Amino acid sequence: MVDSGAMRADGGKDLLAGYVTGPAAATEATAVALARAESARVVVLVEGVSDQIAVETLAGRRGRDLAAEGIVVLPVGGAHGVARYLRRFGPEGTGARLAGLCDAGEAHIVQRGLATAGLGTPSSRADLERLGFFVCVEDLEDELIRTAGPAQVMEVLAAHGDLGAFRTIQRQPAWRGKDEAAQLRRFLGAGSQRKLRYARLLTETINLDQMPQPLDALLSAV
Repeated sequence: MVDSGAMRADGGKDLLAGYVTGPAAATEATAVALARAESARVVVLVEGVSDQIAVETLAGRRGRDLAAEGIVVLPVGGAHGVARYLRRFGPEGTGARLAGLCDAGEAHIVQRGLATAGLGTPSSRADLERLGFFVCVEDLEDELIRTAGPAQVMEVLAAHGDLGAFRTIQRQPAWRGKDEAAQLRRFLGAGSQRKLRYARLLTETINLDQMPQPLDALLSAV
């Protein structure tokens, strides 16, 4: 189900309008993207819906219409889902051009999937990039937080009514005194709706010439 009518804290239209939300977001977003990917010229494989939102938000900011270009961003439900989609849309499948984004901890899974699908034998991050796959240091949320900086992220939280909830996490014994960037990453990952919401908000906030390198490079590659 696509939730296009939810409201945010300041009364404006929800920034997730047009995206699948709720408990079944991952499964349903994949199903929606899969239907479009069958005839796509380029299929961009990302781990989750928040990554999809960030990629499509940046594309929009750069004036690009991915659908018109025949590009589909497909959330695969985690790195372990990459291999089957590489086969489905690679040389043995539809023959689409493939690209993607992954977390550093799962890069080896993507490397193995590319080799299995006959797309190359990448053994390093540079090899992955030559094949159109870009690696986030931790994950894309971490990249966005580090690029924006904790102070700017907290300004965005305040503007959308979430700073108080973040302060509550900061006071929890397990997180008290920890690095603010780590606290923010924990906060954004604490709820699926929040993670999706801020994937777009932070991508909209960061200056276009200061985007996280993996996200910027991915979009430039397709």
